[in-house]
Amino acid sequence: MTTASAASADTVPVPIPTDPGGGVLGDRFRALTLGIVSVVLVIAFEATAVNTAMPVAARELDGLGLYAFAFSGYFTTTLFALVVSGQWCDRSGPLQPLFTGIAVFGAGLLVAGSAPGMWIFVGGRAIQGLGGGLVIVALYVVVGRAYPERLRPAVFAAFSSAWVLPSIIGPVVAGAVTQHLGWRWVFLAVPALILLPLAVMGPALRRSEREQPVLRGAAFDRRRTGLAAMAAFGAGLLQYAGQRLDLPGLLPAVAGAALLVPAVLGLLPAGTLRAGRGLPTVILLRGVAAGAFFAAEAFIPLMMVTERGLSPTLAGLTLTSGGLSWALGSWIQGRPGAERYRTAMIRGGFVLTAVAIAGAALVLIPAVPSWVAAVAWAFGGIGMGLAIASVSVLMMKLSTPEDAGANSASLQVSDALGNVLLVGLSGVLFAALGGGSVAAAHDGATGTGSTGAFAVIFLTMTGVALLGALVSGRVRKTA
Repeated sequence: MTTASAASADTVPVPIPTDPGGGVLGDRFRALTLGIVSVVLVIAFEATAVNTAMPVAARELDGLGLYAFAFSGYFTTTLFALVVSGQWCDRSGPLQPLFTGIAVFGAGLLVAGSAPGMWIFVGGRAIQGLGGGLVIVALYVVVGRAYPERLRPAVFAAFSSAWVLPSIIGPVVAGAVTQHLGWRWVFLAVPALILLPLAVMGPALRRSEREQPVLRGAAFDRRRTGLAAMAAFGAGLLQYAGQRLDLPGLLPAVAGAALLVPAVLGLLPAGTLRAGRGLPTVILLRGVAAGAFFAAEAFIPLMMVTERGLSPTLAGLTLTSGGLSWALGSWIQGRPGAERYRTAMIRGGFVLTAVAIAGAALVLIPAVPSWVAAVAWAFGGIGMGLAIASVSVLMMKLSTPEDAGANSASLQVSDALGNVLLVGLSGVLFAALGGGSVAAAHDGATGTGSTGAFAVIFLTMTGVALLGALVSGRVRKTA
């Protein structure tokens, strides 16, 4: 048994759902599908809105140097919440962690929206991460418990499709709100949207749970929970040290690494860090894909505002093409007959992501039109739709029913860890190369002298995506 499944060892196996026929929007699954997709819809709208408002928020809070920390702080606390949620789901089902996570997520939005300074803002983002971690694992467990295997690719495609509408209207709405009412309302207004998924999904989820055998309570694995806390705290120390960039910062850096490395080895399946064949590589690739893509994406709006002089609305719209094409890529991998090409789709997804990141960097050349970044990001969205959804399908396929919660948590831990490390690394590079100048952000001029910082970030993330393409063939158990 892998370490990832240790949390599930004392639970009663959950039988594989029967397959009554029909699709995800058939009579049996329609209400459940619409309910859980509505949760993803709210999370997607929040993410696109935050990307649009963040450059303005960081500037007004005199915190441009902590710009990346506002993103990586979210994923740092998510690391802890993911492991707790996986055990909680395996112990008592996904309902409690799901609804608790939604409430905590909303509380974090309120803290961030009312923050008087950048560190409080980062704290609000960290609270959001706790809620988001609880929610995402619970949603994966719902898919594994309620849907037969043949429908799971379509469900994950529906997850991606839920990003389409927010990708279109999110930047426009968030940009208009930021320019006319202030960036705070981008955060303070989103909690009202939480009422919709609560109303839609509640009855459907409870009905689904009644149809499944109730899990007998298993005690939380204190060792695994402690490892999750170590990983989150260690990642936080490393990010703090990266922001200091001085000799005293070496102490928290060493302490953070000493906590993070053994914690990660204990949380992920054996062989993950060396890309062992099968499930370990599947888990690893989730973190590589998410980290490379979102580290680059976090800096694109800031680049468009500071280097090309775009408004927050137009800068946010640059990412819209990626949200739309992500749904297309996910839809492609869910088509009948796509299963035989699963490995090729993962590899192709990484290659497209690398091309997109490199293409976005071309906008740093003054002669290149700004719209090139949006075109490039469309290719990245297709790549991520192919890779992320395919990795999720493979994880479910390689998991036994009783390990679904723990392996879903491991997948999300890898996702969060990839974001923490690579977004954090991007923040360190940005600060070290002079990109975090608050004065430059306030003068409103283009060409702030941070062109080199952006270029190094995008070049590094392009290399990470290509590395993912190289090891993608190891998702197969045999050569």
